[in-house]
Amino acid sequence: MQQLLYIEIPTPQVAAVKTWLQTEYQPPFGKKSVAKHGFILDRQNRSGAIAQLSVFIWTLQRTTYLKIFRWSEEVMDGEKDFLDHLTKAARQAFPYEFKQPPAIAPNQSIFEALAEEYPLTVKFFQRIPNGEYDLNRVYWWEKRWRESVKNPKTPKQVIFEDSQANSVKPDVNPEVIYDIVYLGGALGAIHAAMMAKLGYRVCLVERIPFGRMNREWNISRAEFQNLINFGLFTKEEFEAMITAEYVDGFNKFFDSNNPAHLKAKVLHTPTVLNIAIDTNRLLEICSKKLHQYGAVICDRTEFQKVVINDHGATIFAKNLETDAEVILNSRLVIDAMGSASAIAQQINAGQAFDSVCPTVGAVLEGFEKQVWDSNYGDVLFSHGDISRGRQLIWELFPAEKDELTIYLFHYHQVHPENPGSLLEMYEDFFTILPEYRRCDMEKLVWKKATFGYITGHYSLNENSKKCAFDRILAIGDAASLQSPLVFTGFGSLVRNLPRLATLLDTALKHDLLKADDLSQINAYQSNIAVTWLFSKGMMVPTGMHLPPERVNSMLNTFFGLLADEPQPVSDRFIKDRLGWLMFNRLALIAAFKNPQLILWILEMAGIQDLLKWLSSYGAFTRSSLTNALLGRWLPQILRSSQTWLEPTNPRLWLRLLSWSYAINYSVGKQDS
Repeated sequence: MQQLLYIEIPTPQVAAVKTWLQTEYQPPFGKKSVAKHGFILDRQNRSGAIAQLSVFIWTLQRTTYLKIFRWSEEVMDGEKDFLDHLTKAARQAFPYEFKQPPAIAPNQSIFEALAEEYPLTVKFFQRIPNGEYDLNRVYWWEKRWRESVKNPKTPKQVIFEDSQANSVKPDVNPEVIYDIVYLGGALGAIHAAMMAKLGYRVCLVERIPFGRMNREWNISRAEFQNLINFGLFTKEEFEAMITAEYVDGFNKFFDSNNPAHLKAKVLHTPTVLNIAIDTNRLLEICSKKLHQYGAVICDRTEFQKVVINDHGATIFAKNLETDAEVILNSRLVIDAMGSASAIAQQINAGQAFDSVCPTVGAVLEGFEKQVWDSNYGDVLFSHGDISRGRQLIWELFPAEKDELTIYLFHYHQVHPENPGSLLEMYEDFFTILPEYRRCDMEKLVWKKATFGYITGHYSLNENSKKCAFDRILAIGDAASLQSPLVFTGFGSLVRNLPRLATLLDTALKHDLLKADDLSQINAYQSNIAVTWLFSKGMMVPTGMHLPPERVNSMLNTFFGLLADEPQPVSDRFIKDRLGWLMFNRLALIAAFKNPQLILWILEMAGIQDLLKWLSSYGAFTRSSLTNALLGRWLPQILRSSQTWLEPTNPRLWLRLLSWSYAINYSVGKQDS
C-alpha cells in the first residue's frame, strides 16, 4: 500500500464532498465502486493484472481532506492522469470561498443576524458575560478591518491640515490644551501613564468603556522588569497583576503527514510568556496613575478626525452615549488604535500592513484535570494541516485559579478579496476546540471573549513605513513596524517603552513635533524585521493550493532545530533578542536539514519578495556591524554630551539619542 495523493478540499461540507465523489464524479477510466468514505477504482492493465486505488475523505478543523492509496501491488496504467483529473475536478467543484459578514437589519440583534451562518458562535457567545456586546465588537472590528483593506489606494481621510493659526471652533476653551491626546486605551493606557508620570498633560480617548480588553496579555518576569526599573510600576503592583505563572510552555506542530526527517520533538520554553497578566487589574492601576498625575480619560468616545496646524492639533470625536461632539486641543496626538487605525492607513497611503494574524479565543474554565495541567501552557501548537487556506495555530495559557486563556489564529496575507475573518475563525474555534483538547463544550464555563487583528509590516529598513505625521505618532499595532512572527503589541511596548518614553520626552520638551522629528521615535528592530520572510512561509497566498502538510513541515524544520539548541537560544529568538551570528547559524542548519525550504518559501513568497527580503537582511547586517564596532562605547560617549549639546542643538541631540538607542536595540540588546 502506498500513498499517492493528499489534498485539501476547502469546505466544511464533508457530506457534500462525499456525495459528489460517489455519485457525480466520473473517473476517466476504470470501474468505480462506492465505499464507506469514498470509492475504490479498479482497472485492468495492459499486462492483464488488476490495479486498485482507494479514494477516501475525512473531516478535521472544519474542512475536508482527501487521500488516495494504491491498494494493490500493481501500478495502475494512467495513474498520474487519474490523480490530476480528480484533483482538478475537486477544485472546480469546491473552490475557495471568502464569505462576507451578513448584514444586520434595523432593530435586528447580532444573534439573529449571525445565527444562520455562524450557529455555534451565536450559541456560545450567548453564554459569555456581555456576550452580545462582545459579538457586536467582533462584527464591528471585522467590518472596520475589511473597509481598511478593500480599497487600499483610497483610504478614508481622517487627517486634515490647516495652515491658519486659529482653526479651533469658538466654543472650545483655549486654556484646555493637552500635551498629548492618546487615541486608544489598551496599550495606549500604559504609554499614557508613563508620560503623565513625567509631568505631561495627558488625555486618553477610548471607544469602549475604559478597562475592557479584547485580549489577555502574557509576558516573562525579566521583560516586565523593564517597566519596574523605569519607575512605571512597583514590584508589588506587578505581583498583584499576576494571575498565573506556569512551569513550562510547549511548542509543537502536527507532523503525522511530514516526512520522517521533518518530524520534530517538543520545544520547551519555560521562561517565555509564562506570566499571565490580569488586564483588568493592569488597566485599573493605569487608571489610578493617570488620575493621580492629572490625566483625563474620555471613554465611550469615538475618534472621527484630526486637524493639524502650526500650533497644535484639534481632535474631533463623538461621545457614543450622548452623541455629543467632543473637541480636544493638543500639542501631539498618539495613535494607539491598533490594526483598525484609519490614521495609520492614511499616512501610509493605504499600505500600512502587509500581513495580519486574525485571532480569536476565550477565557474559560471547566477543563478536566486529565485534559490539561494548569502548570503548563501551549505557546504554539497545531493539531492539523492547512485548513481552508490557513494554517491554524493554538495558544493556551493558564489564567486565574482554574481558568485558561485559549487563542486560535493564523498568519494571513492582507488581500482585498480575502482580508481575514474573525467570525469564520470563531466558528472554527467553537467547532474544533474538542479536537484540540478533549472537552465537553456543554460543561465549559465561558468567562470572556478575546479577539483582534495582530498586524505586521515587511520592513526593508527603519524608513520603509511611516509611523509619524506632523504632530502625530503611532505606537503598538498601529505602528506595526515588522512581522508579527514574535513581535506583537504588548511585548514590543514593554521591551521598548524606556527608549520610546525618553525620546518622546526629549521631543516634547523642545517642541520637536514635525514628522521628521517624530520619526526618530519608533520601536524598529532590524533583527525582527528580517524575520518577515519566515512569516511569509507560514501563510498560504490567497487562492493557492499547497500540499496540506507544507506549513507544518516548515515550522517543524525550524522549531525542531530550536529544540536541539540550548534553551537560551529559543528564549532569545522569541523575545526579540536574536543576533546576526545566531540568525545565520540557525538559517544554515535549517537549510541543511531541509534543502527544499528555500524553494518552498520562494513558491509562497515569490521572487520579488525574496529580493525585497535581501534588503531587510542587508539592513540587519549593517546594524549588526555597527553594533559590533560601536555598541560598547559610542552610546555612552554620545549621552555624556547631553549637558551641552541638548540646550544648544536639541534637534541634533534627539537624532543622536535615537541613534544611540538603535545601535543596541536594533540587534536585540535592550539592556545595553
